[in-house]
Amino acid sequence: MRAESGYSVLQIRQAEQRALAQGRALMPLAGAAAAGFVAARFPVGSGVLALAGPGNNGGDALVAAARLLAAGYTVRVTMPRGPQALPPDAARAYAGWRAQGGVEQSGLPSDPPDVVIDGLFGIGLNRPLDAAWQALVDAVNAWNRPVLALDVPSGVDADSGRVLGRALRARWTLSFIGAARGLCAPGPGREAAGELHLDTLGVALA
Repeated sequence: MRAESGYSVLQIRQAEQRALAQGRALMPLAGAAAAGFVAARFPVGSGVLALAGPGNNGGDALVAAARLLAAGYTVRVTMPRGPQALPPDAARAYAGWRAQGGVEQSGLPSDPPDVVIDGLFGIGLNRPLDAAWQALVDAVNAWNRPVLALDVPSGVDADSGRVLGRALRARWTLSFIGAARGLCAPGPGREAAGELHLDTLGVALA
């Protein structure tokens, strides 16, 4: 399969697992890439809202949030499900956010930020968002502020490109390791993704 047509979730997951088995720490790299992407487009002091979901996509957003906070940005984090059930790597990212002096809230702030980092759901989402998540997505979309989606816009099926109930509308999507198949063909997922960017994190998909 050509890279231009994207990769399946299984292919991306297998490459990720091979890298992890070799001792590669991918989440710090992904979070740093996301923070650098924002820093290249917004001046220090800009308001950033990181949406951190219950999985490793949320961990990527938390790493980015901590780095941007350290760099002088005004950073807020929304964690609708809290930190209690985070997987190990994401829990370490949360600890890093807290160690940097960051705090989080369960809901959205009353005033919109300059840019939103979407780390709610990554390539593993395969069922429609429930009503609470859909309401959050609708509220963020209503702000009409630029969104950087990590891996895929939350609410998009990474393999098919279908929108699972609702999807965040991104200005940019930063994919890690490989671009998901569902973002590479015309359709709702491609439309939600905005401008596509890729950071392989040094991981080969062969």
